[in-house]
Amino acid sequence: MTRDEFDTYCAQLTAATHVVQWGGASVWKVGGKIFALAPIVEEGSFQKISFKVSDFAYEILTQQQGIIPAPYLARAKWVQINSDDTMSEADLKSHLRDAHEIIASKLTKKMRAQLGL
Repeated sequence: MTRDEFDTYCAQLTAATHVVQWGGASVWKVGGKIFALAPIVEEGSFQKISFKVSDFAYEILTQQQGIIPAPYLARAKWVQINSDDTMSEADLKSHLRDAHEIIASKLTKKMRAQLGL
């Protein structure tokens, strides 16, 4: 998944907002809390993507080739996809949607209502 495809998909998730920070990383949030990010990479390089996962998914995914605990975020159960052939685009989109839902579920009822979640 390219950075443009990543951004396009995340933009479709309910109440998702986008900022560019940390030296050019594409950061996606819901209710002000990050659910996925893609750091800037050299043109033509594989786009690494990091996202929040459940405790169970973290244990499973970090055992797969091409997926590592996300730098600086692993303690919060984030993973990073490091290889283009690690998972299908459909599976990656499913994980991004799940990451959005995990973070959204931690927002207050009032905030979820304000965001239409």
